[in-house]
Amino acid sequence: MLNHAVLMGRLTAAPELRYTTSNIPVVSFTLAVNRNYGGRDRQNNTDFIDIVAWRQQAEFVSKYFNKGQLVAVEGSIQTRTYQDRNGNNRKAVEIVADRVHFAEGKNAQSGGDRFIPDSPYQDAPVPSFAGPEERGGSMPASAQAAPQVFESGNFSAYEELSADDDDLPF
Repeated sequence: MLNHAVLMGRLTAAPELRYTTSNIPVVSFTLAVNRNYGGRDRQNNTDFIDIVAWRQQAEFVSKYFNKGQLVAVEGSIQTRTYQDRNGNNRKAVEIVADRVHFAEGKNAQSGGDRFIPDSPYQDAPVPSFAGPEERGGSMPASAQAAPQVFESGNFSAYEELSADDDDLPF
């Protein structure tokens, strides 16, 4: 059986770290996730998904993530039942996060990131990471040219492989 969830959305509030009676760190937060409605108007609906993270993942989330930040979550769906304050039985559905990732660059909130044109993920900025040359190292000339070729849409630097090539690993 398979129970694996992958979501990308924005935090609706700053995550707050709490501790269980056994002193285990836990953080709960909610992601606002867009869902395309396939109607004529192609409008988006937003789902608010509850997420819970435990231990080191909880400490990481509480330390580095803030309200409004774009976040990617990998985990599994969990259901549980409980009684509310009035004694009514309730059911909760939430994602138990195995991993939480940054889904945008540091300067995305200030508008510094690029967007992928004509992409189904237009709302998600492409992160800009510092390359070796920005960290004081050097980068081979072939690696420097590849991003520029791809970003400009010019595929002339790529060669087509024949299907009968014996060097292919598959």
